[in-house]
Amino acid sequence: MDWIISDELGLTVGHLVGWGAAGAMIIGGIAPYIPQYKQIKKTQDAEGFSLYVCLTLLIANTLRILFWFGKRYEIPLLIQSIVMNITMFIMIHLCVNVRKKNQIIRARERIFTDMDRKYFWAWTDFQSYVDCMLVFSVLGSAITYLLIEFSPFVELIGFLAVFTEAMLGAPQIAKNHQNKSTEGMSVSMVIMWTFGDIFKTAYFVIREAPTQFWVCGSLQVTLDIVILLQVWWYRHNTAAARRLRRGD
Repeated sequence: MDWIISDELGLTVGHLVGWGAAGAMIIGGIAPYIPQYKQIKKTQDAEGFSLYVCLTLLIANTLRILFWFGKRYEIPLLIQSIVMNITMFIMIHLCVNVRKKNQIIRARERIFTDMDRKYFWAWTDFQSYVDCMLVFSVLGSAITYLLIEFSPFVELIGFLAVFTEAMLGAPQIAKNHQNKSTEGMSVSMVIMWTFGDIFKTAYFVIREAPTQFWVCGSLQVTLDIVILLQVWWYRHNTAAARRLRRGD
């Protein structure tokens, strides 16, 4: 009898741990963007945050959703991708509005249908970003539908999804290098990225997710560490930029 109770309790605890980990995967993915959102909202300055971070995640998670139709993985990871896409559009909406408000001289409107490569992902209206991702999603869905039975193609989608997400930190690294400062970037966001990516990579390994997931997760952790090193390397420039913004 004791063995049965113990076994049932172990099963229950195992389920609770599994549900907790799944919930952490879904919520933990968007949590790092809360401090960045609040910082942009408070300072009304979006220049320190690279919108290419949003592009990277939108592409990565859209590909991951398409990958699910070819090779089923855990539902929490699918839900995480949907929630992350919604979060990225919220971030883009905020940044576009803030940049519009900060224009001293009203510049010409740049929209997706202009088809001007020079202003790709630097449009001045939120709808253009939505339209761009709709086109990408429709084209991706059509190609996936046609090649869904071709295993190498499905595996390629999975690899591109996680590799693109693994390169998430690259646009922010480039932005920091260009500015020679991390002013405007939320350090809390990057710290949460790092811990979240470590947890996520461990989750992939423990749950025996496809190999692409944990390999690229390890790369993502490496890029997170590079950004944290930039915070230290550019600390004096960042402090000077912050004083200049405050008018000290």
